[in-house]
Amino acid sequence: MRRKLRYLFIYIFLTLSALISVFPFFWMIVGSTNKSVDVIKGKLTPGNQFLINFKNLWDNYNLGTVLLNSAKISALVVVFSVIVSSMAGYGFEMYVSKARNRLYGLMLLTLMIPLAALMVPLFRLMYFFNLIDSHWGVILPLIPSVFLTFFFRQSFSQYPKEIVMAARVDGANELRIFFSIVLPSMKSAYAAAAIYAFMTSWNAYLWPLVIIQSEQKKTMVLLISNLASGYTPDFGVVMMAVVIATLPMLIVFFSLQRYFVQGVLGSVKQ
Repeated sequence: MRRKLRYLFIYIFLTLSALISVFPFFWMIVGSTNKSVDVIKGKLTPGNQFLINFKNLWDNYNLGTVLLNSAKISALVVVFSVIVSSMAGYGFEMYVSKARNRLYGLMLLTLMIPLAALMVPLFRLMYFFNLIDSHWGVILPLIPSVFLTFFFRQSFSQYPKEIVMAARVDGANELRIFFSIVLPSMKSAYAAAAIYAFMTSWNAYLWPLVIIQSEQKKTMVLLISNLASGYTPDFGVVMMAVVIATLPMLIVFFSLQRYFVQGVLGSVKQ
């Protein structure tokens, strides 16, 4: 009897936790179908303003261009960040030297430095290279990722080093070993890293806010910020923008979910 009561409380707790977690998504979707005044009142039933809110967002705020900007930035960040971080993680794991762990430790210490502390030197660097108000000014600082380098080194620690040594004996150079042998066998780790890089770049706010100055180059997150910070924001349109901004992340995550779980488990297994 005691065991049944314990399981009952566990199921009740998990159900309540799931409802609390899902409620913001439910309210977001319902809000996108209602008028602004209904969202303010906290109406939790669907309305008939979905198409109207979408039309207002598309016609008045250049939604297509903004989505393309965000997709371009996120795609380039994912590709370059995953390649650079995986090669760095591979190098730290496969090449042994006296200074390797010291350098790796110093690199991990940079995780403690907040972005706000780097904002001024990064801005001056982008100004020097004439990248202010350009997408490359947003992309380049997002490519190096200490976390992904750490993640890939943990993943490569599980990779059989005998295969790499055998390829070297056969005369394969390091780039061929990495791209032809190691990379294809680490799909799960790359999928997990791609999800992380995509979500980080898609949701980036502070750095794009500093760099991007023209309306034509704004990202989806900046558009939502502008919509919500007006004197009389249309919360139905804001909710519609949030729904549209959330869809790509859901699509990417659920498409790679199986690989994501495998990649994360493989990176922490010792």
